[in-house]
Amino acid sequence: MIPRTLLRQTRAVSSSIRAAPRSSLARPQFRQSNLSFALASRPATSRWYSTEPETKKAEGDATAESKTEGKSSEAEDPAKKELEAKNKEIIDLKDRYLRSVAEYRNLQERTKRDMQSAKDFALQKFAKDLVDSVDNLDRALAMVPEEKLNAKEKTEHLQDLVSLYDGLKMTESILMQTLKKHGLERFDPSVEGEKFNPNEHEATFMTPMEGKEDNTVFHTQQKGFKLNGRVLRAAKVGVVKNT
Repeated sequence: MIPRTLLRQTRAVSSSIRAAPRSSLARPQFRQSNLSFALASRPATSRWYSTEPETKKAEGDATAESKTEGKSSEAEDPAKKELEAKNKEIIDLKDRYLRSVAEYRNLQERTKRDMQSAKDFALQKFAKDLVDSVDNLDRALAMVPEEKLNAKEKTEHLQDLVSLYDGLKMTESILMQTLKKHGLERFDPSVEGEKFNPNEHEATFMTPMEGKEDNTVFHTQQKGFKLNGRVLRAAKVGVVKNT
């Protein structure tokens, strides 16, 4: 019995010694495979691999933002163009309105002046015919000698002449006041010795005279008339010409 037991223990020890190298050889292989698998499954810690996704993400965000801005700008362009067109139209309409107002005011002023001018010179044709009668009245008064008017002793006929003269003189005075009220005035350039003015005077003759300057009016053959400041008829005068 004892030998059999020893034999069994010896066989078990030998079998365990034989199995030990196999297990020791297999263990490193198993550990190495596990280590390689763990290294392969572990994520890379390099900085280059870690920053690349972030860069791509930032570029993607920038591209998306630029696309969004481009779309928004494209969406705003029609509204902006329409606003600019409306502003131009408003400026054009305002300019036309101001021009129309200015033209209307000019038309009002021009119409007012034309109406006033027509009113001022409506009697021009009638005044031209009337000045001849005034001239005849003036000639009739000039025909009465001053000696008879200033005579100390007056006969009956002379008194009648003076009375007629005073009546005509009064009539002329009232007539000239009435004509002046309507813009018709008579002027005599020889009274104040005016200078010859071709716009108002008509020189009928020229003669030298001592003590007077050249182009001075010294005699009036026919008095002139003005209608509202405009010469209706020039005065016919004699002018001094020494040289």
